[in-house]
Amino acid sequence: MTTSNTPTAVAVSPDSGEHWSKEGAWKVTEGIHRIPLPLPLDGLKAINVYVIETDDGLTLIDGGWSIEVARDLLEKCLRDVGYGFGDIKRFLVTHVHRDHFTLATVLGHEYGADVSLGLGEKPALELLNDPDLDQNPFIDVLRTAGAHELAELWAVGDGEGPDPSMWLFPDTWLDGDHQIAVGARTIDAVHTPGHTPGHYVYADRAAGLLFAGDHVLPTITPSIGFTVPPTPDPLGDFMASLTKVRSLPDLTILPAHGPVAPSSHQRVDELLAFHDRRLDLSLAALADGPATGFTVAHQLGWTRHERAYDELDEFSQGMAAMETKAHLELLVAQGRATCEDTPEGVQFTATS
Repeated sequence: MTTSNTPTAVAVSPDSGEHWSKEGAWKVTEGIHRIPLPLPLDGLKAINVYVIETDDGLTLIDGGWSIEVARDLLEKCLRDVGYGFGDIKRFLVTHVHRDHFTLATVLGHEYGADVSLGLGEKPALELLNDPDLDQNPFIDVLRTAGAHELAELWAVGDGEGPDPSMWLFPDTWLDGDHQIAVGARTIDAVHTPGHTPGHYVYADRAAGLLFAGDHVLPTITPSIGFTVPPTPDPLGDFMASLTKVRSLPDLTILPAHGPVAPSSHQRVDELLAFHDRRLDLSLAALADGPATGFTVAHQLGWTRHERAYDELDEFSQGMAAMETKAHLELLVAQGRATCEDTPEGVQFTATS
């Protein structure tokens, strides 16, 4: 969902002077390059991987999606700035979603680079490595959101189970907030649950930079509720994490998706205001009686164009239903609604 007047289609990044997804190794500052890698998605076209040079080799923030075209482009872009895969000593992965984690874990195990990931992602990796996993785990989440027909459609298109070579456990689990030495830099690893339970951002305060992953995106809002196993209040976690990042100095945003942006404070304020509005709209949608995330999602606008729910593709409809359920769960935590498990899904009712 986009909440900025700068659509990703025309979002020029200041480090390149080009659309942010244009191929290249773009110099953000001395010793740091941004490499956009392609994604096989209709919505998001690329992910930014950040390369930090040190005397001991390279540290990469995120790795990209493990597809051949992304791997080949990363190799080419590294070569353009004088490096190869063998120079990578560490991956600091922001979270477990496949566009961030899978190429990191594949290359890390091939070349002996340390792969670090937030401890909160361990339940997801355990689930994806469960030999008894026989269906897309998001199908049950869709059902609890009331999206039963979508769940059946997702099940039909599920195909094979997870490729275990892409979901290897990391070498290092990150736990709590702490500092990490990256060459001469000292980077704060800041736990920011919400988008996923183990999401981390990495703040280089001395350089004024925030490697923001999917937590603070400059032109869109990250998905909320698209997590397995599900967590009780992902939107509450996300908004608390935004407040936590707001307490850091105002930093330049180096996002996973979108252009380099000047102010973490400004963008955090925009994201908090956006979700406050969505909470009010979600509560208003309960005026006619109990409803599921799926039914409330039909009453909301989606993307920066405020598109009707039925105009979304099946995947986006599922994510929208899960995200709406997250808003309704936060209303329950705030005492503004109650909930009840039913065969139709979790039903939410506004408190009188």
